[in-house]
Amino acid sequence: MESADGQRGRDGSGSRWKGSPLDVIMSQIRRKRTASDRKPLGRFLSWTSDRPGIPEDGESEMKEDRGPNSGFAASAESERDVGWGRVCVFLKRLGKKADSRSLSLAHCDLTATDLLELATLLQFLPQVEEMDISWNELIGGSLTALTSHLQHVGEVRTLRLCSCRLNGEDVVALGEALSYIPALEVLDLSWNSGVGGGGLQGLLGNLHPSLRELHLVACQLTAADATVLGGMVAALPRLCVLDVSCNAQLTQEVDTGGFRELVSSLSHATSLTTLRLQACGLTPDSLDALGGSLRCLPSVGELDLSCNKLLAGGLSRLTFHLAHVTHLERLDLHLCCLTRDDLEALIQVLPSLTALTELDVSSNKEVGGVVHSLVSALPVTQMRRLPFNSCYMSNESFTALAAVCRRGCLSSLRALDLSYNSLVGDNGWCSLFAAGGLGSLEDVDVSLRPSTSAPCSAWLPALLRALPQMPALARLAMQRWTADCQEREQLRYCLKKRSVLLEWDPDLQDTSSACKGNSQESLEESPPEE
Repeated sequence: MESADGQRGRDGSGSRWKGSPLDVIMSQIRRKRTASDRKPLGRFLSWTSDRPGIPEDGESEMKEDRGPNSGFAASAESERDVGWGRVCVFLKRLGKKADSRSLSLAHCDLTATDLLELATLLQFLPQVEEMDISWNELIGGSLTALTSHLQHVGEVRTLRLCSCRLNGEDVVALGEALSYIPALEVLDLSWNSGVGGGGLQGLLGNLHPSLRELHLVACQLTAADATVLGGMVAALPRLCVLDVSCNAQLTQEVDTGGFRELVSSLSHATSLTTLRLQACGLTPDSLDALGGSLRCLPSVGELDLSCNKLLAGGLSRLTFHLAHVTHLERLDLHLCCLTRDDLEALIQVLPSLTALTELDVSSNKEVGGVVHSLVSALPVTQMRRLPFNSCYMSNESFTALAAVCRRGCLSSLRALDLSYNSLVGDNGWCSLFAAGGLGSLEDVDVSLRPSTSAPCSAWLPALLRALPQMPALARLAMQRWTADCQEREQLRYCLKKRSVLLEWDPDLQDTSSACKGNSQESLEESPPEE
């Protein structure tokens, strides 16, 4: 019988192992295996275990041999993380979310101190493409704090600084820093009076040819600024949008330069698609100068000449050239005091504007008398928007409009604004809604002026019958029209499954009964009780 020690030696539980010489040699060989021989086992264990893989000697050596720059890279990465954290904290304090590509700080009541802090954070936003710091009036006079750091954001494509009370020094500082952002495509300095009166000179020669949009709305630009702007536009071959609206002094002294030089420079901006001159004090002489340049701009798709009351009686000096603007899609002439002769000149050129989709002649009293001729001359197959609000339309105007609708001439119309036409009687509204031919309408406004009100009971049944023929309708505005509760419920029931937004004053009723509701009602209520 074997001893207990012998038994422990064979089963490996003893302190001394006894075996054949061959076993001893194989054991020594196994001990001398290299680290590379053990890697597959380590990888297998790390793959099959939920715990981190077993560290291996070869891998440890590779980590130690990364070189002297490994510490620098780790430090740089750590610094970027800390910097991004500072950006997040700064934006959170202003109620904004961090975005590495868009920096939106509009309406944040930024101070000069905030602007300085923002400037120090730009180095951590190298990928930002859009910066909007608009409507922060307390940063005026201190823009240099920001512009001196723009070299850190060389990928910026959109820069908006609207209504920041920028002065001439700010504009100069911005002009000097534009070389840091050569990819800039959109520059908006609107609502900064300091840009005008010579301040615009600070941008001359500093704008890159890549600029596609320039917005200078309400900057108090003068005729002298118009000359400077003309020089800038001539050097911007890719310019697509130029908006200088609400600069009433821009067109002064047309004969001596200024505006004439500006519009002459437009011939170099062959890519121009949008020109906005709203409320710029345009006169017939201004239109004459503008018309000559439009002949060189066939790519213009939007022309806004609205709110220029002084051009009354001189529209024919422009319409003569409009026929050459073959891509014109949107023409805005609202609130221009157009005369009957102006409208007749417009009607003559409308058949040539085959790409036109929107025509706004609203707030012109004489329009009501030429509705039939005007609509009949339109390229009806693609018209989308046609506002007739505040046009002194009458029953005869609506009858003429109804005749055009009945022929299907406005079948593609998406928006129809007939508000503020209180001279139209019940018969006029009934004839329009009974005509049909408005199957594409999405937005209809028949509201009355705030100072008036009238019952709609006489024509509401015609509207209810017409609604099923307007399957795309999304909004119906009927402000200041009065109706009793039953009539209101009938309209709600007709639209309840279509999610149409109904804008209707809840307190104006024909009866004394209370008819509770909201002025903007989501029409998804239960039908009225039988």
